[in-house]
Amino acid sequence: MAAVGVLKKLNETGGRKVPADAPGSFVAARYAGYLAKARKSGDDTAYRHYWELCVILSLRDGLRSGDVYVPGSRRYADPATYLYTPAQWQPRQAGYCQLVGKPAMAADAQEQGKEELHTALAQLENTLAGALPDDTGTVRLDEDEHLVIPKLTAEDIPAEARELKDELSGLLPFAPVASLLIELDGRTKFLDCFTHAGGRKLAQSPDLKRNILAVLIALATNLGLARMSEACGISYDVLAWTMEWYVREETLREANTRIVNHHYGLELSKVFGGGTMSSSDGQRFPVRGKSLSGRDMIIHGGRVLSTYTHVSGQWSTYGTKIIVPTVREAHFALDEFLGNATDLPFTEHATDTHGATLINFGLFDLVGKALTPRMRDLTRVTLVRDDIPAEIGKRYPHAGPLLAARSNEDLISDCWPDLLRMGGSLKYGQASASLIVGKWSAASRQNTMAAALKEWGMLRRTIHTAKYLSDPAYRRRISRQLNKGESLHALRRDLRYAQQGAITRPHPGEQTEQAWCLTVLTNAVVTWTTEYYTLAVKQLRGEGRSVPDELLAHISPGHSGNINFFGVINVDIEAELSKLSGGWRPLRPAQLRDLGL
Repeated sequence: MAAVGVLKKLNETGGRKVPADAPGSFVAARYAGYLAKARKSGDDTAYRHYWELCVILSLRDGLRSGDVYVPGSRRYADPATYLYTPAQWQPRQAGYCQLVGKPAMAADAQEQGKEELHTALAQLENTLAGALPDDTGTVRLDEDEHLVIPKLTAEDIPAEARELKDELSGLLPFAPVASLLIELDGRTKFLDCFTHAGGRKLAQSPDLKRNILAVLIALATNLGLARMSEACGISYDVLAWTMEWYVREETLREANTRIVNHHYGLELSKVFGGGTMSSSDGQRFPVRGKSLSGRDMIIHGGRVLSTYTHVSGQWSTYGTKIIVPTVREAHFALDEFLGNATDLPFTEHATDTHGATLINFGLFDLVGKALTPRMRDLTRVTLVRDDIPAEIGKRYPHAGPLLAARSNEDLISDCWPDLLRMGGSLKYGQASASLIVGKWSAASRQNTMAAALKEWGMLRRTIHTAKYLSDPAYRRRISRQLNKGESLHALRRDLRYAQQGAITRPHPGEQTEQAWCLTVLTNAVVTWTTEYYTLAVKQLRGEGRSVPDELLAHISPGHSGNINFFGVINVDIEAELSKLSGGWRPLRPAQLRDLGL
């Protein structure tokens, strides 16, 4: 800040030469050579330019990380103000520690972490000791004692599972997308969540429900209100009024939560997964026109934005966020996970390498959850030990040499109360997770709390990595969950078919509403398919067929082969409900399936 003061004075007085006693310790090492060369040659103009740029860059980085803050600012405030104050935290600490299973005392926390570390290292030691150097299918050490991690082989899906999926899909009835939503609303009443912005008036009018469904389909499929008006016969003005007053982010979230909770209670959903694991991943969509969140990316063929979605192990999507595609996705992994309003009891979250930051490892553990990413280049990851190399080498002859650094236990102990306070501030909603992750990820090494959080994250990453390398089932479970999230990308692309999937709405708020409409429609398709899969399975079992749950676990409800998104969209609620027999459509008879109809 002293350098900023000098620069300000130079600009006010019109000075061109930087004073000889001007601060220079803030200059990054990669830029120091330019300043030294200019000073040595006596080029005061060049030195002024280089020095001024370094001041501005350092100020920018300081504002981003929170090392420099602006009193009264919301974006560049002191990071400590985002958290509970020590006085506010004191009465909450005991309850929080009990909630997340973390000791209040630093010594007990360190002991707990060491116990987990040595358990994981013992498993890794057994794996490495039992693997031969020429055993290409397992994690092993080669002749030079270098770690070799083979690719995980593709999961062996039984041929019976593929045949069963085809048979079940053949039993599913065909349904237009509007009919599907009307039918699902009859069982979940999710349309009642769309309330008027001026009050809590329930959406019970058939015409109003029809209009809301038309807006949902228009935004989710990317048709837009004008084209939807032509397709369904409802005037544009009515659709625009409905979207303005009823279709908002909060009503879309509430409707999505109701659908996800209904799906969670289905019998077949328990076969897909227990609901304790989730994953998150980003999906790029093209952008047309101006957009505050769009960026040009050559790798994606032009201007795009990202939708960052959180998917449960039961194939339901419980979180959606629009983000700038050039921002690291790790900053947003915790947001929807902590803000989960569904009945799904998550304890574990998987990401790709993008989410595997030390800050995330530390924060997930501090809020009582587990981060289990699938990471690439594991041989380059720094693993930590809790003792000197000689002692660790004696205890773990094979795994010990892989632990290249020692954990800074003193730093963690000194900052443990503040780490708990940080975790509690996130858990109880005092601070936004993406804001905290972004600030502390960019913090300098002089930031003690950020350094302590990274040390704790390094310990948690070491425990995860040891488990990941020693247990193929653990690796496959993580990979299977991530594949579920990625497979839903194809369904979303199928649903957003109009205008080649390009986003034309410019503002982030409008884009968020459209993304949530797509999420609601995606979950509606998944839930509807799961329900009819359940009916089809009951029919097959009633005919004496053996349909084991082990085969059903390989079947995905995330497909749209039985749903029509195109053509004239007729939103007639009463007529559609009258077609249902006992609330359900009849399954397709064998004669039609044999004819391919």
